Amino acid sequence: MIGLIQRVSGANVSVDAVEIAKIGSGLLVLVGVEREDGPEQAEKLASRLVAYRVFADAAGKMNRSVRDVGGALLLVPQFTLAADTSGGLRPSFSRAAPPDAGARLFDALVAAVAATGLPHACGRFGADMQVTLTNDGPVTFWLQV
Repeated sequence: MIGLIQRVSGANVSVDAVEIAKIGSGLLVLVGVEREDGPEQAEKLASRLVAYRVFADAAGKMNRSVRDVGGALLLVPQFTLAADTSGGLRPSFSRAAPPDAGARLFDALVAAVAATGLPHACGRFGADMQVTLTNDGPVTFWLQV
């Protein structure tokens, strides 16, 4: 399971010009689910997202997590993260989980995050979404579990 995390001062998701999710300061997480992923990857990614230290402490070092700063998570499914781009001029999605498995594991990730008590919102699996964000830093990391 892949989480492309971006530290944001705000982000939102719209579907058909209707805003369906919004956060202020926190992490926007684009989520890719791969064929070999299972519930344990969802649990592990949720744990890392809540505790990953990408926010500055008093000394300016990245020593604080989204929980430490009172931020939120915006989880957005994005199957294209699982693309194989190693050759040719068109991505292959053979590594991406089938839609039913991807949806199930994305839902498992959302449930695991919810269980932490951290404020969160999420995009809609399979929808054509418009994502707007203000990347703070910019700070962006690729997490793969």
